[in-house]
Amino acid sequence: MYIAPVQNYYTFNQPKVDYLVGQKERALPYLTDVLARSNHEGQITEALYIVDRLIEADTKGIKEMYPVLSRFNSTNSPAVQTFLAGIYRKIRVPDAFGPLVAMLVRNAQHRQPICPVYPFDPNEEVGGAVLSYLSDRFRQ
Repeated sequence: MYIAPVQNYYTFNQPKVDYLVGQKERALPYLTDVLARSNHEGQITEALYIVDRLIEADTKGIKEMYPVLSRFNSTNSPAVQTFLAGIYRKIRVPDAFGPLVAMLVRNAQHRQPICPVYPFDPNEEVGGAVLSYLSDRFRQ
C-alpha cells in the first residue's frame, strides 16, 4: 500500500492564480460569481486565495466583496475559515468582527481532533484576525 506524503501547504492552479491576480479589479466579477455560486470547497478555497493575493496586490474593491464573502461566515471548513479570516484580517470590514468571534467560539465548543492531513489550524488565523480588530481599538 502506498501512502502519499503529507504536505503542509495547499497547491492551486498557479497559471490561473497569476492570470487573475494580474487582472486586478477586472477579476473581481468572476471571483464574486464563483464565491456566490460554488459549493465546492476546493474551488472556494482557491477563489479565497486569489482574493487574498489581490489584496496583497493593492486591488481596489475587495471590501465591497464582503456581502459575498459573508456567505462563508458559518462554515465548518477549516480551509475556508483559514483563508476567510486572513482576508478579514487584511480588509478589516467592521461587519466581519462579530462573525469572526462567533467562528472562534463555535470552533472552541466543537473542537475537532487535529487532522495530520490538514496543514493549518483555523483557530490560529481566526484568533489573530480577532486580535487585529481589537488592537486597532486600543491604538492612540
